[in-house]
Order: sequence, then structure tokens, then C-alpha cells
Amino acid sequence: MARWYSDSGYFPPSRPRTVKGGIRAQSQRGGFGASWWAKRWSAVLDGFALGARMGRGRSYARSGQVLSIDVSEGKIQAKVQGSRPKPYEVKIQVKELARQAWSNVAAAAAAQAIFASKLLAGEMPQEMEEIFRGAGVSLFPERYMDLTTECSCPDWSNPCKHIAAVYYLLGEEFDRDPFLIFRMRGMSREGFLGLLAPGVTGIPGSVPAALPPEPLPAVPADFWKPAVVPEVLPRQSRPVTEAALPRRLGKFPFWRGRLNFHEFLDGVYARASAHAAEVLTADRTSSVQRD
Repeated sequence: MARWYSDSGYFPPSRPRTVKGGIRAQSQRGGFGASWWAKRWSAVLDGFALGARMGRGRSYARSGQVLSIDVSEGKIQAKVQGSRPKPYEVKIQVKELARQAWSNVAAAAAAQAIFASKLLAGEMPQEMEEIFRGAGVSLFPERYMDLTTECSCPDWSNPCKHIAAVYYLLGEEFDRDPFLIFRMRGMSREGFLGLLAPGVTGIPGSVPAALPPEPLPAVPADFWKPAVVPEVLPRQSRPVTEAALPRRLGKFPFWRGRLNFHEFLDGVYARASAHAAEVLTADRTSSVQRD
């Protein structure tokens, strides 16, 4: 931990101000992120040997000192609360890849059906690093010079702990959005999928093809015939998967709560299901007694 020097001697660094509602890392110990690309991001940063302030950045990321993170093509802007009243401004620029390089990567991925299908489904194949290397570029920054960082704090070190905190939260965000590293390298998810499979529906922003109209029955009696009601499935006492719909929506970007959102909802759904079952049982019992 760094110490500052003054005429009166050394004194420990100041403590950051307490933050409410800051972005808080979900992993409170160990590495940040579970996916291979999240771990690869952390390994890349560790390989740069950025110094002891990376450890302080871990603490900032886990205590919720980062107030906001905005990621656009090739650029990240963030605000981090330190010891001063005004939050520090953090700017990170990532070396963008040329348009032709992205076209080459998309063509190589499209040549492998399994890779293309995973990418269209929102997954990041582990072979993507090899595909990028085959196109003569790298998926992740190869050297620290590929990252241009700036912070408004008075710390002379670069990266400082505020930049490091943003680094770690970006790594954890890779689990939610595997295409985040693409955006940091200058290409949006929609833009890459457009290069990968032009004209394919299902990509955000594409217009689905209209289905042809179904012809009416030739016999009028068939038109007015009652529809067959499907057999009702046995009623289950509780859903097989709690909070199924929220899980389909994915994780919140840069989650700010202390608890895992989906795990918290699991408990809410479980208690609501149990309460509904009790109410239903009580209504049936009272109905039988009245009869």
C-alpha cells in the first residue's frame, strides 16, 4: 500500500468515501468472472504487471466505489468515488481493429458452422482467439500500449486504483455480455453479426420475414368446426425453475446490489408459490365446508 510523504513524515493513504448504490462486483473473493473470456481478460491484465494498485482496485470494485461505467466502441468512461467529494473521471481507450480485420474474422467464423451458430446464439466460442490470430489480429489487447488510460485523481501511477477497479468490473461484465470485448475493440454486436450472417433474421435490428397467409378451408363446415382443446397438463405444486422469465432476460448490466439478483428472486418466487398454495388449499377447504 502506497504512503505519501510530507514535511511531518509519512502518513497512510486516505480512505475512500462510502458510496450507496455503486456498481459492486458479484465475486467477493478470488477472480472476477466465470467465463473463459472473463478469465482471459484478467490474465491479460495480470500479464502486463501493472503494479500493487491493481490490488487496491479489486477492493474498490468489490466495495462499490465505481459509480458508473459507459462502454462505447473503443472507449470506456467511468466515475469512481475516492476520498474527495467529487468523483474521479476515468477514461480508457482500447486500440480498435480495422474494418477489414473484422470482415476477415467474420468470414473465418462463418466458415465453421459450429462457431457461427454459437455466435448467433450469443455465445463466445473459445476458438475465437485462434480465429482472430488467423486473421492477423488479436481478440484481447496484446500489450499495455493498446490501452490508453486517464484518471483525474492526483495519483501519479497509471493505472491507478480507480482505473484498476473499472478493469475488474469490465471483466466481470464479460460474463453477462460476451460481445463486450468486441465493442471495446471497435465493433458492436449487431455490426459483427451483420458481417457474420448478412440478411439472417433474429439479429437485433433485423426485420423478420412475414409468413405467407394461411388459406381458408374450402368447406364452410370445416371453418366453423370447434377447435380441439389440448389436454390440460397436470398441475404442478410449484414451478420447475424459479424466476424463469427474469433469467431469460439475463443479468443486469453492472449490478449495484449486494445480493445476486436472480438468487434473490428465487427466494421471492419460492415464498410466493408456497403462499399461493396455502391460499388455494384454504379456499378449497372452506368451499367444501359450505357445501
